[in-house]
Amino acid sequence: QVHLLESGGGLVQPGGSLRVSCTASGRTLRGYAMAWFRQTPGKEREFVAALSRTGGYTYYGDSVKGRFTISTDNGKNTVYLQMNNLKAEDTASYYCAAGNRVITSALRNHAAYEWWGQGTQVAVSS
Repeated sequence: QVHLLESGGGLVQPGGSLRVSCTASGRTLRGYAMAWFRQTPGKEREFVAALSRTGGYTYYGDSVKGRFTISTDNGKNTVYLQMNNLKAEDTASYYCAAGNRVITSALRNHAAYEWWGQGTQVAVSS
């Protein structure tokens, strides 16, 4: 069992930056694919970013590419999402996900992940 806890959400002005974190307990994150998804009311969960199981490759959704960075600190069992140049359309609940059976072609598919956090809210507004 993997427990994921997100933190770091909040209110930020357009153009600003924010870093959200996802800390895992129960098992080490080594060997797990990790991802961030986001969701707004009435919409499907949207892929934001992912780290491959080996940790050697990163993947990003088209809407965040060049602005967001996913990284991990295995020593702290934590995954980060650094968000820069935030836009109003980035406003959403952000969810951390983990899976140890996620193949590369499925990294962008939320159904491929076994464990999820409760989410952290990010609001971008002036």
